[in-house]
Amino acid sequence: MDEIVRVIAKDAPVKAMAITGRDLVERARQIHRSLPVVTAALGRSLMACSMMGDQLKGEGASVTLRIKGDGPMGSLTAVADMEGNVRGFVQNPAVLLPLKPNGKLNVGGAVGTEGTLTVIKDLEMKEPYVGMVPLVSGEIAEDITAYFAVSEQIPSACALGVLVDTDQSVLRAGGYLIQLLPGASEEVVEKVEAAVAALGPVTSALLEEGMNAEELLRRALSGFELETLERHKVEYKCYCSRQRVKNALVSMGPQELRSLIEEQGQAELTCQFCDAVYRFQREELEELLQGEGPGDKGE
Repeated sequence: MDEIVRVIAKDAPVKAMAITGRDLVERARQIHRSLPVVTAALGRSLMACSMMGDQLKGEGASVTLRIKGDGPMGSLTAVADMEGNVRGFVQNPAVLLPLKPNGKLNVGGAVGTEGTLTVIKDLEMKEPYVGMVPLVSGEIAEDITAYFAVSEQIPSACALGVLVDTDQSVLRAGGYLIQLLPGASEEVVEKVEAAVAALGPVTSALLEEGMNAEELLRRALSGFELETLERHKVEYKCYCSRQRVKNALVSMGPQELRSLIEEQGQAELTCQFCDAVYRFQREELEELLQGEGPGDKGE
């Protein structure tokens, strides 16, 4: 079961959260038919966005993470709700790159190092919060760390890992986000840095050992006394519906909708976030054109 765990240090101004996301990343891989390096990039982004969404307050709040680099993968988008449930898509899922010299997937090569990471927080207010930073490495975790440092002035340490099996399915996936609260001394900073350095890459040992999210945090913050605040499951979850697709068709405008009816006589739309397909026959399209479409019954 995929889950998020949030903790706070009892003996220092430090908070942290971790995620295990094998199932949600595998679901994304199946939907988008991604090759391993893209699976890793998309999976890291989904898990980062999930943890960022779980930090939100307020019913209906959501966060969107957009990564646009100069690599062959193109743009990547992830969207999470306040429970950490997440969905996403990638422009080009069929990227194939050689492994890096250390045998790891070349996520930075797929994403690119020139570009931007944008975070949009919709808190159900008039205007969403938008923060944008240049990409640091394209490896996602380092870029998330840079975002928090520059846009939100929160010293953070982020690690994300996706372990892809020989059949291209996701074997393990997880990560953590450690953040220093106001008042953290240089001694605390050094202690966190030392613990993270001792931990090493998420995928190299921890995910292969099959640790859960709480064990991951306790290893990442060894030396601190931790209190678990919350743990709950998360999943790949899309909020598309037939009514939303109808609204999108109506938003095309009468002229475009009429052209669609005359040229194709029907419509078939696939959600970019999931594999749901919505089909509309001529009669339904004509009803939408006349503003007499029936209520949402789903497909």
